[in-house]
Amino acid sequence: MSAVLTDTSLVLGRYLRQTMRSKFQIYFGVLMPLLYLLFFGPLLTDLPLSPKGDSWQVLVPGLLLQLGLFGASFAGFALILDKGTGVVERMRVTPVSRLALLLGRVLRDAVLFVFQAILLVLAALLMGLRAPLAGVLIGFAFVAVLTVALASLSYLLAMKVSTPQGFGPVVNAVSMPAILLSGLMLPMALAPTWLDVLSHFMPFRYLVDAVRSAYVGEYANTTMLYGVLVAVAFTGLAVYAGTREFRRAGA
Repeated sequence: MSAVLTDTSLVLGRYLRQTMRSKFQIYFGVLMPLLYLLFFGPLLTDLPLSPKGDSWQVLVPGLLLQLGLFGASFAGFALILDKGTGVVERMRVTPVSRLALLLGRVLRDAVLFVFQAILLVLAALLMGLRAPLAGVLIGFAFVAVLTVALASLSYLLAMKVSTPQGFGPVVNAVSMPAILLSGLMLPMALAPTWLDVLSHFMPFRYLVDAVRSAYVGEYANTTMLYGVLVAVAFTGLAVYAGTREFRRAGA
């Protein structure tokens, strides 16, 4: 375990330094949810979206998880580039733990997207968001966990394909239904019954509902419990699957 932690810190440090040299990557990722906040949020101001909380407490949690969901799903593009430039081949001959090679990458992604989530919440506060500090921090924790899970699966896919042309369509085919059925923009309780029932088979819905519950100051309820359980289970399975693929590929 000590070796894994040491190796993970080395890999994490490498990719954090790489990220810090790319200011474009740091700030551009938050642009899409920020545009939703600026141009879509005001349309919802006076609408009764939820019996608890205002429209900002409904929209902002969805945008936070959209940031993690959409951004982390495409994290594997960087690994495809590493494969093409021989970085992965060089790593295969090192004694570094394969788990550390995955964890170092996904933790870098978690740090990046939590930072972007902080920028998004600061902008939302200027727009009119009011939420308890504990709820905001819980939202950041869910962004980090979701990022670790989806980035792990994204790297798994990147190990199996050889070109961006094979990677992008698969991610789009999975991420778009996930975004639409998770109630990121609007609560699925507003949807027709059949669509609401269908959305319960999408694990991300439970995370969105949990963060919305936290944003209105409700932490000890079944919504939060389901969100935490689904997040932990999904992340555990994703990290296990990603690590297994890294070990199998010797990456």
